[in-house]
Amino acid sequence: MNSRSSIFLETGFSFTLLTGPSFPLFSGLQEEASGLILVGMAPQEKVVWKGKSSQITNFWPFLTCLLLIAVIIYAWYATGVTWMAFLAFFPLGFAFWTWLQLRCTVFELTNERIRVYEGVLNQEINEVELYRVKDTRIRRPFWLRLFGLSNLVLTTSDRSLPQITLPAISQATSVREKLRRYVELLRDRKRVREVDFEDGDGDLDLL
Repeated sequence: MNSRSSIFLETGFSFTLLTGPSFPLFSGLQEEASGLILVGMAPQEKVVWKGKSSQITNFWPFLTCLLLIAVIIYAWYATGVTWMAFLAFFPLGFAFWTWLQLRCTVFELTNERIRVYEGVLNQEINEVELYRVKDTRIRRPFWLRLFGLSNLVLTTSDRSLPQITLPAISQATSVREKLRRYVELLRDRKRVREVDFEDGDGDLDLL
């Protein structure tokens, strides 16, 4: 009886290899590149990168909350008023919520689209097809370079998300190269190209 084995390539396509008595030449050749019978080809979406922004972006809010807590504690000791100590919970709660918001923001890059997950209690998911990405830029402010971080800015032709910023991520150059590679692969597969108009707006047309 014949059997089928699927081989997945990094480009996101799967190929099926027939093996069995009717195909003796192909039995045991799942690991080899020669002798393949291509009977199907379907896109397989997979995650190629997933990351979050560094908490270093919350440095100033954290520092402000810390100073407020120090002032409140000093006033408590100076005045002896007990209820003033409870005021410290306000900046502490604000700092925790700021940390949690950034912690729950996730960037996900697949071989077909880029997704942005946002929200703590109510989550919002935005996504853009990779073939709509027009341009990428890496910005490295001095204070982020000290920690090896960068801002990756994507310009797209999507009207709902014309620009996506991935702030304070590590290995931004590697992420951009992965993004560029899959953008080109997806455009070739869908046979689309970008068209620029006189007003500066761009769109994608089928070839």
